[in-house]
Amino acid sequence: MIFINGTQIPIEHYPDGTPRIKAENLDSRENSFIEWKYEPNEEMPFYFIARHFKEKYGSLGLIMPYLPYAREDFIKDRSRVFTLKYFCELINSIGFEFVELHDVHSPVALALLNKSYQIPNMVNKVIERNLGLQREKDIVFYPDEGAVKRYADKLNFPYAFGIKQRNWQNGDILRLDIIGDIPKEPFNVLIVDDICSYGTTFLKSAEKLKEMGADKIYLYVTHCENSILQGKLINSGLLERIYTTNSIFTGEHPLIEVIG
Repeated sequence: MIFINGTQIPIEHYPDGTPRIKAENLDSRENSFIEWKYEPNEEMPFYFIARHFKEKYGSLGLIMPYLPYAREDFIKDRSRVFTLKYFCELINSIGFEFVELHDVHSPVALALLNKSYQIPNMVNKVIERNLGLQREKDIVFYPDEGAVKRYADKLNFPYAFGIKQRNWQNGDILRLDIIGDIPKEPFNVLIVDDICSYGTTFLKSAEKLKEMGADKIYLYVTHCENSILQGKLINSGLLERIYTTNSIFTGEHPLIEVIG
């Protein structure tokens, strides 16, 4: 979905599938901005709308809660296309006054995007809720070392983290080891990360934490793909609640709470 100064721009299509875009009654104003809540196959309509209003207004900011292609932040071999690089070049070509991102998966994106910055994630809002988390006996769990680097210093909460061994041919998790001081008595856990697709990593994490004595387990992810509804995690019975933002999640499930 694409918005100009808070007003959604409808996107229709011609019979051949090309977009037909009409934006009426949108006057120029100071500090105009375009907001793109990513949906698949919207890259070109977004580009057309952004170019149109950049020319109309002269200056335009971009709010992009979820950055697509951020997983492709490095190339393992020459057969892979560096899509993040080329997508960022497309964004830069428009000439935004600023690019606001939410909890970016990779710092490479911030380096590639001109005038970009990211706002803090909302996990502190979750911790402030009445989850029963106590610093003396409970922990935050990060599924990998990357999550530790992104969040541990900011949250300042006792934590443990996972080290995953993968089959790099198909991406399956072969083993998950947990590093850190695990409380001896039953403890509660908040798992924290930036993105969830089907939830396999969090399922493996919750299973392991339960084996180690965890009682209630909660999950916070900034970006939750709708594919979580097709994964095993959602019906595993291991989680008390899943918290996320509306950056890309558009589904509904009684276990998932969207915060803003």
